[in-house]
Amino acid sequence: MSAPRVQAPLHRAPFDPAAAFPRLLVSVRDADEADLSTRAGADLVDAKDPARGALGGLPSDAVRAIVERVERRAPTSAVAGEAEAASGLLPGIAAMAGTGVDYVKVAVRDVWSRENLAALAAAAPGRLIAVLFAETMPVTQGAADLVSRLARAGFLGAMIDTAGKDGRRLTDHLPPEALAAFTRTCRSQGLLSGLAGSLALADIAALAPLGAHYLGFRGGLCEAGDRRRGLESGRVMEAVRALRAHARRDAA
Repeated sequence: MSAPRVQAPLHRAPFDPAAAFPRLLVSVRDADEADLSTRAGADLVDAKDPARGALGGLPSDAVRAIVERVERRAPTSAVAGEAEAASGLLPGIAAMAGTGVDYVKVAVRDVWSRENLAALAAAAPGRLIAVLFAETMPVTQGAADLVSRLARAGFLGAMIDTAGKDGRRLTDHLPPEALAAFTRTCRSQGLLSGLAGSLALADIAALAPLGAHYLGFRGGLCEAGDRRRGLESGRVMEAVRALRAHARRDAA
């Protein structure tokens, strides 16, 4: 039996590793939200199911439809989930990689071995983003060691998110100093970096200068701030304007 054909990414435009200020990632649940986000200026369209928690994945067909609707207007990513054992993630990574997204996101655990991490990265070469949860993330030297291991294993990037969606935001779990140390380590290791976790528009001013390549939003851009409701184009545009304003001030 021949191996299933893996669809190549439609768009490969990684973030500028030298960029001082982040771009905007918007998590979407369907093709219509993907279209809304790109029209409003989103820099990265991220496919996930907000009703299933921080890393709830969508069916492959739904992700493929999102990729097709975006039509190369922005890079795309998709959530492949989380598991107790690294081997449990391999089918999900393969399924998401086959949709044509540019990046695949999975939760990783700091106890996993070098071999575990390398096997995950090999399932989506040059496209895998590690998600670390703020509630359980190792701090200081432990975080630096994990980021270094991810880079050696072949991951493309790493991000911090919140596992719980209970109203607490990223900065309720980790101080700015820890977040800045994480992004510095990612840059030193040649990894893309992202910060997310129930972010609100008001968080942009504090998080934009910390060195991440992107900030990830869902609930803060939805109706009534509820991540399970639809995205609002005006909120997406406001986030884009805020991030661009910080970038212009930095360049001045």
